[in-house]
Amino acid sequence: MTTYDFRDGKGPVPAHRHPNGGGWVADSAYVADTAHVGPDSTVYGRAWVYGDVLIYDNAQVYGKALVYDNAEIFGNAKVTGNAKISGKALVYENAKILGNAKVTGNAKISGKAWVYGNSRVYGNVRIYGNAEIYSNAVVYDNAEVFGNVRIYGNAEIYSNAVVYENAEVFGNVRIYEYAHIFGNAEIYGDIEVYGDTSLYQ
Repeated sequence: MTTYDFRDGKGPVPAHRHPNGGGWVADSAYVADTAHVGPDSTVYGRAWVYGDVLIYDNAQVYGKALVYDNAEIFGNAKVTGNAKISGKALVYENAKILGNAKVTGNAKISGKAWVYGNSRVYGNVRIYGNAEIYSNAVVYDNAEVFGNVRIYGNAEIYSNAVVYENAEVFGNVRIYEYAHIFGNAEIYGDIEVYGDTSLYQ
């Protein structure tokens, strides 16, 4: 029996090289032959990967994560927990998707960004830097989030809104159209910010 140590504290477990790319896949995980797992990438735990997914560089997919459609996971990115990545979403650099987070559409998550909890990201969204999206937050359409931003609670960021620098958005806030939230701004409660509004502190 062939084994491999995925360095998750469980020691060597039954595993095999994926026929499309040569990456290590635990026998407890599932990767369709149509998916590509590069030689330095790993899929383990009870993760499922199918469709035309590309996983390469040092990327890791594990836990009970589900990656499908035409999604790409690369760089040092990690997808774990019960996270679901689909569509043409890109997760790369040192980004991490975990918990029950869902990322789909043409979303791009990069840098050291984290998306977790029950958050959802879709559309043409770009999230990067050290941004964190969590709890029940939703980011979609053409929104852009970067810097040291924290978005959580039931907050929604959408349309062409941009949130950056050290801004914090939470509660039932809705930010949309061409609104910009930046600096050290804290936006919370039941507020709506829209139009060409710029809020900062």
